[in-house]
Amino acid sequence: MKILIVDDDTLVCQSLKILLSREKNMEIIGTAANGAEAIDSCRRKAPSVVLMDIQMPVMDGIQATRQIKVEWPQIHVMMLTTFKDEKNIRLAISAGAEGYLIKSTGVSNMAEQIRALVSGSSILDAEVLRQLTGPAEKKELEQLTPREKDIASLVAQGLSNREIAEQLYLSEGTVRNTLSIILEKLQLRDRTQLAIYYLK
Repeated sequence: MKILIVDDDTLVCQSLKILLSREKNMEIIGTAANGAEAIDSCRRKAPSVVLMDIQMPVMDGIQATRQIKVEWPQIHVMMLTTFKDEKNIRLAISAGAEGYLIKSTGVSNMAEQIRALVSGSSILDAEVLRQLTGPAEKKELEQLTPREKDIASLVAQGLSNREIAEQLYLSEGTVRNTLSIILEKLQLRDRTQLAIYYLK
């Protein structure tokens, strides 16, 4: 897989380039110092994965991620940052990032997470997941109706719309419409984000 590293810290870029290059099937095709350079590199080099920092000059990682996912939805974006606060986590996920890791993550573990991301998994660092499943989230879930909570719970258990409809004696259309309402209320993008959000 072709990886682009985006970070305004040159030392971080070079260290990750050296270490990840040693991993099997990983080719570092370049580095970028900000979001604008990242977008230019995506245009010229077509990476399969972008490791994206958040706070950078010129254009931050959130803005860059949003633009990359609009122009090249096939590119996987993994946030790699020191920020663990809920606001940045939610902004990154809303922008389209499929993964969020903290920079203290070991390189071998990081490589495993990148592979999992490319294979279709959503990746969240354990500390990040704790931020998203803390008491503040429970308060936000209180805005859902009992029926919406039931559907959110079943989505988190991995059930399809059809299975949820059968279990709750609803039509698939009703489940689909209710799911759209839930996503809008919680400001989430899809059922994968909802499942992660709902985990306790």
